[in-house]
Amino acid sequence: MGPHPAVADVRRAVRECLADLKAGDLVLVACSGGADSLALAAATAFSAPRMNLRAGLVTVDHNLQPGSAEQARKVTDLPLDGLEFAEIANAQVGTEGGPEAAAREARYEALAKAADRHGAAAVLLGHTRDDQAETVLLGLARGSGLRSLAGMAQVNGRYRRPLLALSRATTVAACEALGLTPWADPHNEDPRYTRVRVRTTVLPTLEHELGPGVAEALARTADLARADADALDEWAATAYHDCALSDIPTLAVPPLEALPAAVRRRVLRRAAIAAGAPASALTAGHVLAVERLVTAWHGQKRVDLPGGHGVVRRYGTLVFDQPPVE
Repeated sequence: MGPHPAVADVRRAVRECLADLKAGDLVLVACSGGADSLALAAATAFSAPRMNLRAGLVTVDHNLQPGSAEQARKVTDLPLDGLEFAEIANAQVGTEGGPEAAAREARYEALAKAADRHGAAAVLLGHTRDDQAETVLLGLARGSGLRSLAGMAQVNGRYRRPLLALSRATTVAACEALGLTPWADPHNEDPRYTRVRVRTTVLPTLEHELGPGVAEALARTADLARADADALDEWAATAYHDCALSDIPTLAVPPLEALPAAVRRRVLRRAAIAAGAPASALTAGHVLAVERLVTAWHGQKRVDLPGGHGVVRRYGTLVFDQPPVE
């Protein structure tokens, strides 16, 4: 008799996600002890040695809750044969961007340091189809663009998400079948966090009112949006080089006028960032103001950009200038 169907599904997802790695490569599993990452860790511990890969586990202690160090130790003590090591990475969580964003940034910084230290070829994250659906809904609610609606990619540099096509119910069932007891993080039930309200209230309401399958539909939307966003970004990269007249971004207006708006705005955003404007502070409003120098020109003055940068139109070109020297 083979493994439980849920266990088989998770193992299959891991094998498919790691199929391109070379023999001897090290894979790190980021594991909080919750059902998703616990099922992922167990599947990786089983599958990696059979694929001639090495595997280790890292759990991030955010130091945000009483007893977090003890919980981290419990994760590293999990009886998962097939892992070469399991270690704790301590994160330093700041305050910028709110608690959720700050914790996420600190977590990825801790994972990156662990991956660098061990020379890992890939870091596996336990996000599921349900997480993807939540991400798409959050993007919709914020009025974000296509890239935000594209959600999380299965592969993003060294980070990989093998479980994006599987439901959270599958990971819970896999843990149960393997006799593993997931940790219930109190933060995952705290309604102060926007994502928690989406998970516990918004998605269930949509499922109740619209019928089952909403999470799957949102995940499909992310896949379609990502393909479109990738194509537009590739087009914009080519268009940027066609329009650029110098290293310090100076763009010719006539080819910009000929571009579709979605591509033109990507080119303008790319030029603003190349000039030094912080990407995190550059809004759609900034890009639209710059675009009006192309599409609605009537002698406007300099358009200010974050970081003291700006752009002016001169003799049929857009010149992205540096901040004034004090």
